[in-house]
Amino acid sequence: MGKAKKILVATNHLAEIGGSELYTYDLIKALNVRPDVEVEYFTFNKGLISDKIEEELHTPFMNKKRYDLIFANHNSSVKELFSKAPIIQICHGTVPELEQPSPLADYHVAISDEISDHLLNMGYANDVILNGIDVQAKKPVRPLNNTLQSVLSLCQSDKANAKLKAICRAKGLHFQAYNKQENPTVSIEQKINLFDLVVGIGRSIYDAMACGRPSLIYDHRGYNGNKADGYLRPENFSKYVQMNCSGRYLNRQYQEKELIRELEKYNPEDGRKLRNIALAQLNAYKMVNQLLNIEQQLNWRNRFNKWKRFTENTRLVKHAYFYKKLYTFTKSEYFNR
Repeated sequence: MGKAKKILVATNHLAEIGGSELYTYDLIKALNVRPDVEVEYFTFNKGLISDKIEEELHTPFMNKKRYDLIFANHNSSVKELFSKAPIIQICHGTVPELEQPSPLADYHVAISDEISDHLLNMGYANDVILNGIDVQAKKPVRPLNNTLQSVLSLCQSDKANAKLKAICRAKGLHFQAYNKQENPTVSIEQKINLFDLVVGIGRSIYDAMACGRPSLIYDHRGYNGNKADGYLRPENFSKYVQMNCSGRYLNRQYQEKELIRELEKYNPEDGRKLRNIALAQLNAYKMVNQLLNIEQQLNWRNRFNKWKRFTENTRLVKHAYFYKKLYTFTKSEYFNR
């Protein structure tokens, strides 16, 4: 066997539970299985998830000067780690500032077609690689009821949870909500497996699919508004995932009447089908292979495009090449602007 490839996985923050944080954890776990890579991680903000990475995955914080490849989740990480290795920036959204593509990255990955189009419109070539889920840890452990008996909400909105709670009370359904801002739980798969159906968007839906749970795509978040794609029929996954199962594909607004209608579509057979889709398309262990193959995109054409970006972003390039080193030496804030 040849020399192990040195990989650094970076993200802006790992202090709390969130989509990019759990993506980072599952990515590192999947990389660690491979005998041909050696993994470390980087973040500006340590905490709950970085502790899990160190204690459970035995993956150390960055301690090398150079790496063979860096996977970075946010543009702040790209800027900080520039010159340590070729950097693949993984973009998880179109709106947040941290998710915007960095000119300093060598190549970009989008986790949905919607984000890919956003990057292309900004002039950044990219590949689409869907969210990776640890399908070995997140799996069905309890059979579903033939009729709907319980609903788990992973919505991050008091408005959404209030509607769902009222509906479930009226229908005699057991209901529980987990909001990462109010009552976060790290091993969400343990909670998911206690319920028949899961409501949420994005990675919450993917976790539910991996656990073989029928799902309803809906939330009422501040940045997204009241958005729903509705009950997830397995044959519709390929459409909804284009927009990261965010509710923006059908772009519907749901009130109590629509939510009741969608809950009544519950079919336990869909759980098995959704699990199979997760195994085929959301498997973190397959995602790692795809990400490592991105190195093939680091060719002369890509280097030329990167040089053109440098000429259009001279201030950022100066900071990365020169000012950062001067700031480290002098500690003068003039060089850290």
